[in-house]
Amino acid sequence: MAFEIDIGFASLAGRKPVNEDFCAAMLPERGQDSLGSILAIADGVSTGGMGKEAAQTTVTSLVRDYYGTPPTWDTTVALDRVISAQNTWLCGINQRRSPALGLTTLTALVLQGHTWTLAHVGDTRAYLFRDGVITQLSHDHVVRHPDFSHQLLRSIGAEDHVVVDYSQGELQVGDVFVLASDGVHGTLSAQQLQDLLGLEAVQDTCQRLVDAALIQGATDNLTAMVARVVALQDMNLQDVADRSQTLPVPSKLKVGDILDGLRVIRIVADSGINIVYQVTDSEGLHAYALKTLHPARAHDAQERAMLVHEGWLARHVQTGRAGQHLVAVHDHPPSSAQRSALYLLYDWHEGETLQQGLDRGVRSSPTQVIDAMQQALKVLGYLHRQGVVHRDVKPANLHLGHDGSLRLLDLGVALSGKEPEAMRRLHAGTPSYVNPEQWGYSAAGGVANDELPTAQSDLYALGVTLYQLLTGRLPYGEVLPHQTGRFFRDPPAPSRTNPQVPIWLDHIALKAVARDRRQRFETAEEMLLALERGASRPISAPLPSSLIQRDPSAVWKLALALSVIFNLMLVYWLLFLPK
Repeated sequence: MAFEIDIGFASLAGRKPVNEDFCAAMLPERGQDSLGSILAIADGVSTGGMGKEAAQTTVTSLVRDYYGTPPTWDTTVALDRVISAQNTWLCGINQRRSPALGLTTLTALVLQGHTWTLAHVGDTRAYLFRDGVITQLSHDHVVRHPDFSHQLLRSIGAEDHVVVDYSQGELQVGDVFVLASDGVHGTLSAQQLQDLLGLEAVQDTCQRLVDAALIQGATDNLTAMVARVVALQDMNLQDVADRSQTLPVPSKLKVGDILDGLRVIRIVADSGINIVYQVTDSEGLHAYALKTLHPARAHDAQERAMLVHEGWLARHVQTGRAGQHLVAVHDHPPSSAQRSALYLLYDWHEGETLQQGLDRGVRSSPTQVIDAMQQALKVLGYLHRQGVVHRDVKPANLHLGHDGSLRLLDLGVALSGKEPEAMRRLHAGTPSYVNPEQWGYSAAGGVANDELPTAQSDLYALGVTLYQLLTGRLPYGEVLPHQTGRFFRDPPAPSRTNPQVPIWLDHIALKAVARDRRQRFETAEEMLLALERGASRPISAPLPSSLIQRDPSAVWKLALALSVIFNLMLVYWLLFLPK
């Protein structure tokens, strides 16, 4: 359910000729409910003469651009990116003029899930009225001196880097939030504000606040925004994670068992960490994939958090244009509004993974492989634009349905920026598909520190998949568990194993798995474009790696061999040649 919020505002110039305050609120469009609702208020600084414009552009850009950020970003990250961009733009204008023309304060509030998030710069204020008590949420950034009571320490547009205060808290039904400029809160005390917050319509409350401040002698512009929470939104990731700690993990199910009206048809996979079942609804009309923890992991808080993160991420990425290449996840069983245990419920699609085809010895034609790769690149490009790194791209996680759609499976170890800390540190992924940088190999040769996976890591793994589908082999050989990847040779061109592979596709496959990441594709869109152009505009093959790049210890091996030969010759000379 989307938020149900009553929002009102009132703004007066007061005794000043120009109103330099500005406020705005925006509700999410359809499909963006997870981003919540945003309110913002700004008080322009009149010294430079463009305080009004600074306040208007800052608030307008914030409330609009916030909904352009990926839903996988943390709320504070999204706010910080937008506010920083506006500050940089405004500061660039001000640096060309002296004194600065446009400065402004800013207080923004996001109501999302069961959480509120506040961003604050300057001396506008935010209050929370709950259970009859008003609490100030923001801290004024002003000089504490009688002669400089309105001297701002921070403002938008004053410096290249602005420090924003962030705070978060839990939402409750009935909460009332008040955003006010200093013309209101500088005139009315907290007790007066509290007394004026009645049960009438919020628009009437806003008007009462500014009228009361004006009557009491306010000399500045007066603006007040009030938002009353009538109903809460569906829970966000943190809310779901907290609730999941109380849900039991189901015991291992057998064929025919029923859980929340879902009947088990078969056990699909059991990794010792997760179990996947194929289930149907009570009528047997719709099939689903039910994923839960193994009972042995029932008390592992980190594994619970990882499963919750997977479900949250799957819900947030399935609404995009590439949603047809992902598997939809359901919030609750079809026969119940709630679930009695901890599990994820995905749609079931008939077909098989590309790995199952390889295991059966099926060799796809280059045309079929190209089509599969193009579909995979579309969904990877979408995920990467949302700030998501899959981390486990491989044939076993690419499912080709009977409808012809290729779907990317298993977001269990994906990085979104909101994953548990232990999951971020985990060296995840299937070893044979992990790029050299994660094994500690530097691009210029030698060994470096292990790097965290990036979008390029997914593209390398897809390149390995492409090479494997074309040749039936892995480009650098299989890496068994607990082994380290080795990259001591350049892989041969796929056409040497499979003559059906055209030369232009050879070049794409070799570029995708190049040992030096500087030679690989940088984005999914770049690789997709190369496949779409094909022979009409072929790319060049990557340059072969030098011996030093492939084996950084080669110099030392050669030096050791020469040293051994020299010492053997010296021994022979000392023992056998005449003195």
